[in-house]
Amino acid sequence: MLPPALAGFLLINPRSGKGRPTVDELAAAARERGIDVHVLREGDDPAALMRTRPGADALGIAGGDGSLAPAAQVAIERELPFVCVPFGTRNHFARDLGLDRADPLAALAAFSAEERRIDVGRVGERLFLNNVSLGAYASLVHRREAHRRRRDALAGIRALLRTPAHPHPLKLRVDGKPVSARVVLIANNAYELRLFDLGARPNLTEGRLHLYSAGGLLPTDWDERVGQVFELDGPPALQAAIDGEPVELQLPLLCRLEPRALRVLVSPSG
Repeated sequence: MLPPALAGFLLINPRSGKGRPTVDELAAAARERGIDVHVLREGDDPAALMRTRPGADALGIAGGDGSLAPAAQVAIERELPFVCVPFGTRNHFARDLGLDRADPLAALAAFSAEERRIDVGRVGERLFLNNVSLGAYASLVHRREAHRRRRDALAGIRALLRTPAHPHPLKLRVDGKPVSARVVLIANNAYELRLFDLGARPNLTEGRLHLYSAGGLLPTDWDERVGQVFELDGPPALQAAIDGEPVELQLPLLCRLEPRALRVLVSPSG
């Protein structure tokens, strides 16, 4: 027997979803379940909305990977369970939770689902659910974002084509030891690594960070370090991507794992 539905609050990022369901269809389906819904508008602060919403027993967000971490951070702060509704283009976190990424409506059932706890990572004080990337892939993400701001419909393709033009390896020190690589990835639990994409994570409660680094034009030979904390040092400022979102990091800083810090509700089908 499933527990009763919680008083849920769901943010919907309309810039994430493409195709079906529409934003209106998703919002209507959530409201039919008694979930309080807010569709994000230009200028809205998702974290502030979640911090100030009274009466919620669970906090959810419908969006892609880049939308999730700020909401998860507030869920941890408020000691509330978190719901992920896959509504983006890749939805790697939803995949690793075992959700059907093609069925956002089914994920709404999580508001009456059993709870589990999973690991999260932090780079400095910023939470991440998937990974932090540095080097060539981070440069790609930053260029793609710049193209999008110029309303370039071919942003992703053009950024990808320019990736081999990132000739200089990234020079870092990890726990005081030098690392020279074109791609560095700090992952919340272990990934199945592929040439052009990340595979799935079989475990979200392993309790370890994995730092992968690779040189060469194509990342085919990976070095791996495993631990709960990594100290990064290098250039004072460094382009990065956190869960696929472009950011600039100030070094030195710590990456650390927080085991089972996030309470997650997963729909019965997941």
